[in-house]
Amino acid sequence: MRRISCEERPDWRARAEEIGFDFHTLDGQRYWDERAYYAFTLKEIEQDLEAPTAELEKMSRELVARVIADEQLMRRLAIPVRFWNWIVRSWKKSEPSLYGRFDLRYGGEGPAKLLEYNADTPTSVLETGVFQWMWLEQAIERKVLPKDADQFNSLHERLIQGWKEIGKSGPLHLTAMMESPEDTGTIAYLQDCAYQAGLATTVLPIEDVGRNSAGQFVDDHDRQIELLFKLYPWEWMTREASGASLPGSATQFVEPPWKMILSNKGILPLLWEMYPDHPNLLPAYFDDDPKAATLGASYARKPLYSREGANIELIRNGRAVDKDDGPYGAEGYVRQAIAELPQFDGNYTVLGSWFAAGAPCGLCVREDSSPITKNTSRFLPHAIVE
Repeated sequence: MRRISCEERPDWRARAEEIGFDFHTLDGQRYWDERAYYAFTLKEIEQDLEAPTAELEKMSRELVARVIADEQLMRRLAIPVRFWNWIVRSWKKSEPSLYGRFDLRYGGEGPAKLLEYNADTPTSVLETGVFQWMWLEQAIERKVLPKDADQFNSLHERLIQGWKEIGKSGPLHLTAMMESPEDTGTIAYLQDCAYQAGLATTVLPIEDVGRNSAGQFVDDHDRQIELLFKLYPWEWMTREASGASLPGSATQFVEPPWKMILSNKGILPLLWEMYPDHPNLLPAYFDDDPKAATLGASYARKPLYSREGANIELIRNGRAVDKDDGPYGAEGYVRQAIAELPQFDGNYTVLGSWFAAGAPCGLCVREDSSPITKNTSRFLPHAIVE
């Protein structure tokens, strides 16, 4: 694994905007950055990233089966009691998942370590599945890369395949907070994937999702929503006024209700308990577990619910040395052993490994000057170069 500097395309911004990647720059700062790329060997991809991703997904599903059978664990994850039976039904009906992203610590040596699982509302799909592939093809044309260079990237194809399987349930509605350029671009891309899969689609803002007199979810034309993709976290939905209607709804959700379990950082100590000393896991404990003391005075402290690094603290020798503010933490925290992110040219680097339609299928690379990856952390393309 190497970070290699290269010349950027002079027209990359225009090319990005042509495909709807309008959020390539955030608050005047680069989000997409192709002044360098990360090079991997095929062995690193297949053995160190792809295989562990499949293993972590398998372990995560085994964890769901355990949690739904144990009320104490449901309570430990701070999942409201009124949704327990609904989550259990969703799992037992095998309601399908479209995608997820494992964030991994990996620097080219040793096993990849799970930092967290973005199981419910992961973004970065457009830039991963389409724009960095375009960069690869043009980098080969420009002789920035050798002609036999490749990329760990079938995310686009897997998303289309996933929609073909999920779309048997009927017309698809997609919703998000449309004031966010990133969310709007992500929704438009996933809508296009669904369209390519043959689905009839409708996009609407989350605030336009309503309920009819029977308590069923409807769109802004009072049409009942049969299948809903929501780029809106489950923990937010359950707190809405309409949250009480969720368990009795006939709507099928993507991601499904059982993903409430996996979109919770409480899975980190539970996975460690189920699979102690697993090479792809870091020691982790609930904040109030006496065993957390075994981590000593240095650890990462993470809220059960958190997005884009919010409210995560890095504690060293009992002091917070890095912290990102945010609105999370009321439900509790976990502690995870610190795994120093690898640094390349002074940048802290984290890898996002995608799982979609039942298979590992892609890689995204993010880097930051801080060891906490945030919404503004830069996205760099990657290539497989032997």
